[in-house]
Amino acid sequence: MPGQRVDSNLWIRRLQPVPDSQVRLVCFPFAGGAAGYFHWLQALLGSDIEVLGVQYPGRQDRRREPVIEDIRILADQVYEALSLWVAQPLAFFGHSMGAVVAFEVARRFALHGQRPPLALFPSGRRAPSRHRVEQLHLADDAGIAAELRSVGGTDPLFLTDDELLQMILPAVRGDYRAIETYRGPISQVVLDVPITTLIGNRDPKVSIEEANAWREHTTGKFVLHVLHGGHFYLQDNASEVAGYIKAELADHVR
Repeated sequence: MPGQRVDSNLWIRRLQPVPDSQVRLVCFPFAGGAAGYFHWLQALLGSDIEVLGVQYPGRQDRRREPVIEDIRILADQVYEALSLWVAQPLAFFGHSMGAVVAFEVARRFALHGQRPPLALFPSGRRAPSRHRVEQLHLADDAGIAAELRSVGGTDPLFLTDDELLQMILPAVRGDYRAIETYRGPISQVVLDVPITTLIGNRDPKVSIEEANAWREHTTGKFVLHVLHGGHFYLQDNASEVAGYIKAELADHVR
């Protein structure tokens, strides 16, 4: 909850320190994902933008901590962890579940009078005002593993080795429970933050109409980019994704 003391070093990871950066891009992982996934993005953004990865509990070096199964509680704690990073301008990028967490953290910045992020980049996710009935978190282990194979983004080694699969399933199931039970705000929440939304044209998790609805959540500029690919279109469009981020943040770097 806001005001709760959290260890910022546990939550926020400098994937590759960029001492002369002008802006920091905070990256929020997908369900089951980890901060280190975004190393590829740092390599493409250059020296003006430093990537910070958010490490949720319940995975990798935080595997012994309980998974947070409520998006709002998760956002509260990420907000507190980011309180030590606000001296430098921030922008938010979130993929899939991470897009919603990023949105909720941006809401908390506004509610607590913090300088808002320079931009919000929701990726592979419908707007918070659009809801689907999804209950994958209630499936058995085989059902969740089948879903991971279907959407991609998970190292195949984890899906073919039962011991490794059992290591990641608790975090994946808990994250799915968090995002599938999430409901957007009752009243429409509009941020004073430009939003650039990115999706794949074959993503079964989000339609163009659902992605376009992100425009309802900003008073600023809205752009939708549709790239070729499925839910993890990022893997085949890395340069394009980095280019869109750099273009949006160009006015804030040297």
